[in-house]
Amino acid sequence: MTGRRRTGPALLSLVLALTVGGLIWGFGPWDEESDPADTCRGALAAEEAGAFFGGAELKFRGHTAEWMGHETEYCSAQARGEESGAVRLELSIRPAAAHRAAGAAEKTSAAPIGFGWNGSFDAGYNPAAAVLVDCASLPGKGLLVLADIPEDIRKLSDEQVSGLARFTTESARRAAKRYDCEGPLGKRPSTVDRTTWQERPVARVKGTCGDVVTARDTARLGLTTASEMPAGRALTEECSLDLPAQGRHVRLTAYYGPSAQQEMYLDKRYPGSVKGAIMRSHPCKGALGTAYFKYEELPREDDGKSVRNTVRDEDGQRLLTAFTTASAARHGCPLG
Repeated sequence: MTGRRRTGPALLSLVLALTVGGLIWGFGPWDEESDPADTCRGALAAEEAGAFFGGAELKFRGHTAEWMGHETEYCSAQARGEESGAVRLELSIRPAAAHRAAGAAEKTSAAPIGFGWNGSFDAGYNPAAAVLVDCASLPGKGLLVLADIPEDIRKLSDEQVSGLARFTTESARRAAKRYDCEGPLGKRPSTVDRTTWQERPVARVKGTCGDVVTARDTARLGLTTASEMPAGRALTEECSLDLPAQGRHVRLTAYYGPSAQQEMYLDKRYPGSVKGAIMRSHPCKGALGTAYFKYEELPREDDGKSVRNTVRDEDGQRLLTAFTTASAARHGCPLG
């Protein structure tokens, strides 16, 4: 299972627009090796990085650049003496108003990072984490902290995988202190949820599909199987419901913070890509901003031809309402 993916000319146009406009900051020049106290202006959690590398002597690098009109910091930690392709921790810090989400923040395959944080953890091939902190002083009223390990997860120990979550949250804690953020911070993660997509009978769902399907829906639509991730306060969530027609399913997605801004931007820019979908938005407090919810019946095309939906609009509306209500409540912005 994957989240929304733009393919073909639409994605190419977006990438070219961002590149020409000088908005893709990740390719900018690196600064020289820096002191840990100066790396990402002191936000990089050097102690957690040291624990990740087993006490090895580390080298740090970083730079600042512009991302969607906002200053963004990017830095990394790596064991000294290792070649350029060796394991390293990468960290980026940006205001929530920089609406292009990335990494774990935009992945529906990411589980909630938990421990009181609004954030996600992706234990996929290249592990990544994302945390969103309320911060009224920053554009978008929030601070988005992203971290990842550009390395095959099979080469990492379980302790290192959990260490990425601790590195991310402790870096977020340091950055929040630097910006005088007022938002509540979570606890230090002791572990991470490495659950992948779970396929269950709709009557036994307990994750992101929880409280979505009623007995009436099951009978009316012929629903039998759901695919879901653990429920919590992940920055992007999805619930998938298999339909009786072969190969067809319903996808319900929730987006928060920069993830929501990104999806709303793309839907507005490429309206043809969401033909037949149902969308809603709902205000949340702080950095979560305007949450965005979407119902889609997929696939939309077969051999290049449009496919008519099999689910009636009123049934889609009812499923989206139930999904929105459950997801928003988990994130502290209940409806009504």
